[in-house]
Amino acid sequence: MKIHEYQAKRLLAGRGVAVPRGQAVTTSAEARAAAEDLGGPVVVKAQIHAGGRAKAGGILKASTPADAAAAAARLLGRPLITDQTGPAGRIVRCVLVEEGLDAARELYVGLALSREDESIVLLVSPRGGVDIETTALGEPGLVLRQTISPTEGLLPAQAERAAMVLGLAGPAAGQAAALVTGLALAFEATDASLIELNPLDLTAGGALVAADAKMEFDDNGLVRQPGIRALGDPDEESPEELAAARAGLSFIRLDGDVGCLVNGAGLAMATMDLVALAGGRPANFLDVGGGVSEGAVAEAFAILTAGPGVRSALVNIFGGIVRCDLVARGIVRAAREHDVRIPVIIRMEGTNVELGREILAASGLSFFPAQDMETAARQAVRLARESGGVR
Repeated sequence: MKIHEYQAKRLLAGRGVAVPRGQAVTTSAEARAAAEDLGGPVVVKAQIHAGGRAKAGGILKASTPADAAAAAARLLGRPLITDQTGPAGRIVRCVLVEEGLDAARELYVGLALSREDESIVLLVSPRGGVDIETTALGEPGLVLRQTISPTEGLLPAQAERAAMVLGLAGPAAGQAAALVTGLALAFEATDASLIELNPLDLTAGGALVAADAKMEFDDNGLVRQPGIRALGDPDEESPEELAAARAGLSFIRLDGDVGCLVNGAGLAMATMDLVALAGGRPANFLDVGGGVSEGAVAEAFAILTAGPGVRSALVNIFGGIVRCDLVARGIVRAAREHDVRIPVIIRMEGTNVELGREILAASGLSFFPAQDMETAARQAVRLARESGGVR
């Protein structure tokens, strides 16, 4: 789960991280008032769950309250398109009006879960800002990567080394060591999957201030984090993914044209791989799980086929706990209710498979049966190509 910058800063400020004074607002009048309260130059920052805002014009400087109001009016209610939003962008519904900082240097500090290391890693660089990705790729020597022990946590020597790599000395080095130590503790305490301060400003006065903050959280840990779960913004989530979550389904929309409905995450990944090997592109990841109901299958199938780019649907079910007849009823129900006209390829094996096939055959709907996964994937790719723009 992602949260907005202003929310991340509130969380981190409560754990000792210095952040600029600021207010999150939703109207230009509120932006003017916030700028008046802060006094002096401010920055007006679009609040969306995506990076790359500065390059996309989503972060605007304002010298006066009137300028702040004009900047907010320019951003609010409009889509902001960044490298991470896709071509449709994200509608800006909130902006953060924040005091301007006198930054002598811009640094980078981040913590993330690493699948490779099976641990949390601390990343620091003396060169932060909008081009940190370019720095990491082009000059990897400028990024220090340290693995944090899951039992001992961040060691004092690691914190000191981070401060040294950031190029800090004296009181600033002590601040940096304390900062990264506090971030590591916050990471574990909040079930975070990512914390990023970019940039972390070293001000002319020698203070370290989080000019920007990004936090993401492990969805599986939210049951332990009701306060953080409440920070979720439904407007920033995909309506399809929200509907799937309410139905107890695991769904992620991708940019392909072959929709996939599968039970089991491993089988779902294998199905997507087979689609790719057949020369196609999966339109989604969708795992209906083992204890799924007929209604949830119907909801899953409706969500899958609703994607504008989906040209065929591939259903791949191995009935262990889940029954093939239940899946068949859900598919027939959704196909009728939503007038599904794209080709539907169905491969089913396992519990009640014969009954499931009878239900599909008796429905009078045009389904394409397949005997094995590879054949099903090839057929789904072929039919997606043949269907073209017809839905």
